[in-house]
Amino acid sequence: MDTSLLVLGIVIFLALAFDFINGFHDTANAIATSVSTRALTPRRAIIMAAVMNFLGAILFTGVAKTIGGSVADPTKLTNGIDIVIATLIAAIIWNLLTWWFGIPSSSSHALIGALAGAVYVGAGSDKLNWSGFIGIVEGLIFSPLIAFVVGYIVMMILKYIFAHRSPHTVNKGFRTMQVITAALQSFTHGTNDAQKAMGIITFALVSAGYQDHLEVPMWVKISAATAMALGTSIGGWKIIKTMGTKIFKIEPINGFAADISGASVIFTATLLHLPVSTTHAITSAILGVGSAKRFSAVRWSLAGRIIITWVITIPIAALLSGLIFKILF
Repeated sequence: MDTSLLVLGIVIFLALAFDFINGFHDTANAIATSVSTRALTPRRAIIMAAVMNFLGAILFTGVAKTIGGSVADPTKLTNGIDIVIATLIAAIIWNLLTWWFGIPSSSSHALIGALAGAVYVGAGSDKLNWSGFIGIVEGLIFSPLIAFVVGYIVMMILKYIFAHRSPHTVNKGFRTMQVITAALQSFTHGTNDAQKAMGIITFALVSAGYQDHLEVPMWVKISAATAMALGTSIGGWKIIKTMGTKIFKIEPINGFAADISGASVIFTATLLHLPVSTTHAITSAILGVGSAKRFSAVRWSLAGRIIITWVITIPIAALLSGLIFKILF
């Protein structure tokens, strides 16, 4: 077998493994509130999330093109395949560590940081597209802030509308609505997160000379969507517990507000071809909703630990991928 083809096969395997891990790592983001309020049983929530993730991943590719060409130009890298291997190993290691400790960190931050670090060490700072990288990081930074504000506003509006209704009646109605918003959340997760593995595979295909454009082949779409759906079917119970119960006590109306806020921010980013962190968007929406419910109801100490993880993910992933590149190549 041609060595270059074997190496490309390794890259594709690692990219799909990342997507699989991303599926069970970030499943919690989409279904945590609906499971915690018992709008859905865990089994039904995971099956629904897997199906909607798959559909979202198949239907959109704009984010994949951004990932494939904004951090670095794969046509200008003589060792692009090696860079992608180091990137994926570093991102996978960080995802597994944060999953093990139940911390809802960002797979997007891990992948972008790892890619930047591997390019910097493997090809030099001049091959890193600083403007593209900074643009992506800006989107990753601003999207959670926007999600927080949207979550706060949506919850305040709902509080005003239903202020004089029976809490039991309100929660019963919103428990039903949560099924729809959880499905929407899962769909938007697929439209953005699955694109990242597609982008990395396309980056590798261009680097290896198997194609000369950043259009995502259909087999890549189906493979990445399937890997994420399979990962989603396993679920991430540790993160579900953190997201659904530890930040603040979520009721159905709060879950609805958080889901609709997070999904709207993620889908807007997808339409703009911006890779954002679904973890950050949804967690921030939950924090915004909790603040609107009652500021003191939010466990800000836990929120602080989550935010610290967000801040350190990109530099740690970059350092890790650079170190892995040095060791392997």
